[in-house]
Amino acid sequence: MRKRNESVTLEHERLAPSAPAASTSPSPSPQLDKGVSLRQSLRLPGSARPAGDSGMKRPLGRRHGMWFRLRKLVIWLLGVYIAIPFIVKLCPGIQAKLIFLNFVRAPYFIDLKRPQDQGLNHTFNYYLQPEEGVTIGAWHTVPAALWKDAQGKDQLWYEDTLGSNSPVILYLHGNGGTRGGEHRVELYKVLSSFGYHVVTFDYRGWGDSIGSPSESGLTYDALHVFDWIKARSGDNPVYIWGHSLGTGVATNLVRRLCERETPPDALILESPFTNIREEARSHPFSVIYRYFPGFDWFFLDPITSSGIKFANDENVKHISCSLLILHAEDDPVVPFHLGKKLYSIAAPSRSFRDHKVQFIPFHTDLGYRHKYIYKSPELPRILREFLGKIEHEHHRH
Repeated sequence: MRKRNESVTLEHERLAPSAPAASTSPSPSPQLDKGVSLRQSLRLPGSARPAGDSGMKRPLGRRHGMWFRLRKLVIWLLGVYIAIPFIVKLCPGIQAKLIFLNFVRAPYFIDLKRPQDQGLNHTFNYYLQPEEGVTIGAWHTVPAALWKDAQGKDQLWYEDTLGSNSPVILYLHGNGGTRGGEHRVELYKVLSSFGYHVVTFDYRGWGDSIGSPSESGLTYDALHVFDWIKARSGDNPVYIWGHSLGTGVATNLVRRLCERETPPDALILESPFTNIREEARSHPFSVIYRYFPGFDWFFLDPITSSGIKFANDENVKHISCSLLILHAEDDPVVPFHLGKKLYSIAAPSRSFRDHKVQFIPFHTDLGYRHKYIYKSPELPRILREFLGKIEHEHHRH
C-alpha cells in the first residue's frame, strides 16, 4: 500500500507546475532576475541572435552594394572621358565656343548702357555699326582730370574730347564676360587716372553686341573702332592694349594697320600667348587630356578647321611699332613661358629694328596671376618710361 502511494506522489510531482512548488525547489535570487532583465534589455551577445545570422550579413551586403555603385560610377566616368574627344572632333563648333566663351556674361545683371553703375561716372556708352547686321557696344572713359566737366555731357562732347591733348588707349578684352567685367573696369579707372582716354567695346556676340563671333569678325570690329577713334583724335597718340585672347585680336589688327601703313603709336600685350594651338595645349582645362592618344587630332585640329589661329608669333614679324609685353609669372591661364617665347620671337625681328621692344615680368610673390597686373604700383612708371618718348615726339612734331 505504501509503494502505491509513493508512485502516485511521484507522478503528481512530474505533472504539477514547477512555479508554485516552493517547498520542493528554491526560488531564484533577485540578483539573477536582474541580470537576465539587463541582458535582455541591452541585447548582450548570447541572449540575442545566434552567430552567423542576418546581423552579420547586413553590413557585408551594404559594403558590397557600395562597391558596386562605386564601380558603376567609375565605368560611367571613363565612358564620358573617352566619348568627349570624339564629340569635340565631330562638332568642332564646341571648341570655338570654348575659346570665345562669349556666352559667359559675368558679371550678370548689369546694365551695360549705364557704365556709371560700375563707378565710371566719366564714361559714355556708344553703339557702333562695323557692318550691316552687326552692332557693337562701346565705352569711352575720359581722363580723370575731365571728370567734373564730363558730368551730364552728351555723346558729341565725348567725341570732341578725343581731340583734346591726351593720348588714347583702345582696349581689347579677353574671352568671356563683357566690357563691364570687374578687372576690366578697374583697369579703365587706373589708365584714366594716368591721363589716358580709354575706349573699349564688346566684340560681336559679347555683352549687348549683336552678331556671331569669328576671328575675322573680331578683328574687323577692332579695325572699325580704331578708325572711329582716329577720325576724332587728331594728332593725339593712339595705343592698342590687348589682354589674353584680346592679344590675338590686337596683333591681327596691328599687322593689318602696318600693312596699310597706318600703324598705331604702340602695342601693349598683357598676358599674351604665341598662338591659339599652343595656348590650348597649355591651358589648365587640357591637363586631363594632354597625354590622350591623338590629342592634337582630337582637340587642336578642330580649332584650326574652325578658322581660329590668333597667330601672335607670326603677326609680330610683320608689326612695325613699339611693343610692350606684360606678363605675371604665376599666370594660371596663359603660362608665363608663352609670353616670354613671344618676346624672344619679336625682339630680333627686322620689323622692330627701329622700334622699342620690352618685356616686363611680374614676380609670382605679387600674386597678379592672369588679370590683376593693373594693381601694380609700378605700372605708372612702366607706361611713362615706355610711352613717354612716343608722346614727346608727337608734341615735338
